[in-house]
Amino acid sequence: MSSQWARAALSHPAFCGISRAHLGGLIEELAGPWLARCESALRERRGAERQRDAGAGPKHDLVFTDRVLVTLVHLRTGLPHAALAELHHTARSTVSRAIGEIRPLLAARGFAVPDRPGVRLRTLADVFAYAEAEGIRLRIDGAETQVRRPKAGQPGRRAFVSGKKKQNTIKTTTVSDGQGRLLWSGADRPGRMHDQTAVRTEGIAEQFRLYPEVKAEVDEGYRGLANAFPDQVHAQPKKPKGDAPLGEHYAWQEMRRRQSSARICVEHTNAELRQWRPLQRYTTRREDYAETHCAIASLVSDRSAHRPTHRELSTALVLARRDAF
Repeated sequence: MSSQWARAALSHPAFCGISRAHLGGLIEELAGPWLARCESALRERRGAERQRDAGAGPKHDLVFTDRVLVTLVHLRTGLPHAALAELHHTARSTVSRAIGEIRPLLAARGFAVPDRPGVRLRTLADVFAYAEAEGIRLRIDGAETQVRRPKAGQPGRRAFVSGKKKQNTIKTTTVSDGQGRLLWSGADRPGRMHDQTAVRTEGIAEQFRLYPEVKAEVDEGYRGLANAFPDQVHAQPKKPKGDAPLGEHYAWQEMRRRQSSARICVEHTNAELRQWRPLQRYTTRREDYAETHCAIASLVSDRSAHRPTHRELSTALVLARRDAF
């Protein structure tokens, strides 16, 4: 099996998770930062400026295109480094080094903005500023990914045990718009931490104070955020007591159905993230999860940003015929 055949096979969307057109643009985008990082590392090792022309010296076993490909395939399918090395007729350490070089570049890209080519969101402040400028109603939700259980005797072993999943998990926060297009995902925290605690530690509440025009839909886990900002954050209504009139129960069910329908798009966004194997069950070092999650989320945002924006339909009543009545 030749390297050209492996490159052609792994560039298929079934392996790398993105289209070939997207792959070409991604390679062009990452080439400059990768070369700059390599030159910086070489200069640090030499302790002086380059003394030979560019291109001199030993060649890479994997060219830059193959380095991007093996990283994408590993992120998409979870294929082991040894298997990728066998496909490219190289050593496992070469593939591991390539993934360690490309993954941080993907994680640092940020998140694509719908209908704004070249603009990317990197922080929560960017997301709230964009939502206020465009009049977007945000959808906020948490997601959990199962991770390895820490070894016995290690401090903080129970910090990753989720009370909901009854597993060792890492939680993240996802922010999308009304069409399920990913705007931001991150703020990794242990599975034991409640969503309301994460609101204070991640700075979400502070962003609502800074941007009073931004509104959001949340689930029951962010009840405290909805109580603190009742005019901006809309959560599920509280369930009436058992002795309440039957009409109140019916009204509660209808309000809950409408609120769930308004925020189901962020659940679809989390499902799109889970199509990538590492976010279904993360089996490697927990210290690398945040970087892996951001790398995958940046690629998912590229795909979702290309969805066409739905036109807002008018709710005004228009008669079909003037003589209808």
